[in-house]
Amino acid sequence: MTLRPNQRQKLDDTDDRLFYAYPRFVTHVDDGFIQQLTDLYRDRLKPNTRIIDMMSSWVSHLPEEIEFAHIEGHGLNAEELARNPRLNHYFVQNLNDNPQLPLQDQDFDAVLICVSVQYLQYPEAVFSEIHRILKPGGIAIISFSNRMFFQKAIQAWRDASEAARVELVKHYFTSVPGFTTPEVIVRQSTMPYFLQLMSIGAGDPFYAVIAHRNSNS
Repeated sequence: MTLRPNQRQKLDDTDDRLFYAYPRFVTHVDDGFIQQLTDLYRDRLKPNTRIIDMMSSWVSHLPEEIEFAHIEGHGLNAEELARNPRLNHYFVQNLNDNPQLPLQDQDFDAVLICVSVQYLQYPEAVFSEIHRILKPGGIAIISFSNRMFFQKAIQAWRDASEAARVELVKHYFTSVPGFTTPEVIVRQSTMPYFLQLMSIGAGDPFYAVIAHRNSNS
């Protein structure tokens, strides 16, 4: 399945670089989500490896105690990326204009995308690039919640339920030959729904879809 043209559309179709021109030094998910993401990174990422944090900003949520050989950053706001203390290098590029990454083949052990996958208009092309730059056996971790800049998310994401968004990201992986079967991690609030409606015990749901580049691909 390939996304239809209307499913790639955004409510705000102006240049993304204009929307992200002003730096936002905030986190777009709550502390509970961030802790779960950091714990996941701690569990799945190995020390002294090469990481790229795609669609990043001023913070990467990586475990402070783990040293990596190199952390590459990518995003749309240079000021945010320059503030990120974990990045060894960064570059600015609008993936909706040009999904081809200026990076060497099989150069990274891990690719991370945190709470940004919903903005990709050509995810199949971007995930093909993720496969290209990953080393055989390398890991890709795509994490997201239910928050978004609604006007900048693609229609396929806006119209989908949270469960359907998980399936959408799984499809992005399976649309590219050479990834392992995606693994899904879902952690939602355990509080009764009526209490969540009153913001009692509510927290951002945590979703992660994980796959590896096949060792022989």
